[in-house]
Amino acid sequence: MLQTEKVADDRVDITIAGKIDETEMRNGLTALFEQSDGMKGGKMLYHLTDFQMPTWAAIGVEFTMMPQLFGLISRFDKCALICDSSWISTAAEIKGALIPGLHIKSFDVGQEAAAEAWLNAE
Repeated sequence: MLQTEKVADDRVDITIAGKIDETEMRNGLTALFEQSDGMKGGKMLYHLTDFQMPTWAAIGVEFTMMPQLFGLISRFDKCALICDSSWISTAAEIKGALIPGLHIKSFDVGQEAAAEAWLNAE
């Protein structure tokens, strides 16, 4: 499952759970592009649980949308990741350190209030 929801003018929430197929990847990324269109200094609350590798076709969709994904990153300043896997949390924070202007902070499942507070802090 891949769901996106624009919850404020400057925020999008993403939920990913389980395996993602080609259709879910295409629809989810398209929705994310549309929902974040025009955002500057955006925030993202990302729930990632029960991670499973996407299908090969889903990964192919992601590769075809890579130019749009690079542009998407510039719309956001902060991303709070709520995740049930420590290796994914670590990888996300390393990724955030490598992407100029994007701050990624990981939180454990159950720490949603702390993630919200961090996103909303100036």
